[in-house]
Amino acid sequence: MSDVTVHEAALDDVPARTLHDLLRLRVDVFVVEQECAYAEIDGRDGEPGALLLWAEDPRGRVAATLRLLREPDGRRIGRVATAAEFRGAGLAAQLMRRALELAGDVPVVLDAQAHLEPWYARFGFAATGAPFTEDGIPHVPMRRA
Repeated sequence: MSDVTVHEAALDDVPARTLHDLLRLRVDVFVVEQECAYAEIDGRDGEPGALLLWAEDPRGRVAATLRLLREPDGRRIGRVATAAEFRGAGLAAQLMRRALELAGDVPVVLDAQAHLEPWYARFGFAATGAPFTEDGIPHVPMRRA
């Protein structure tokens, strides 16, 4: 989808309505759709160096999002979510590419839902440990050097 706009900002710089829509998308996907009752708002979005990335359609709707966090030895990507009506349009891939540009030449880690391991491998990620289950969903730790 070429008519979307990709944004990135620290938590304090995200407009209130947009922040609401980002968090709503994450809750819709991870808590409601995937039926995982957990504290979606975990405090990490406001950490120093954290960035929220999102794609907006021409009508200003948040279509996809992810977050890029600082880790002691690099960066972490998480909360990658796309609204159901925008899936398959490549928006998450656009956000991943931008997040990796922003991360620069440091290691980047993530915990992928196991069925998405091949998708993350497209961006240079490789499994680094044993699969584990989080909120009833199989995951695999991955790293990009």
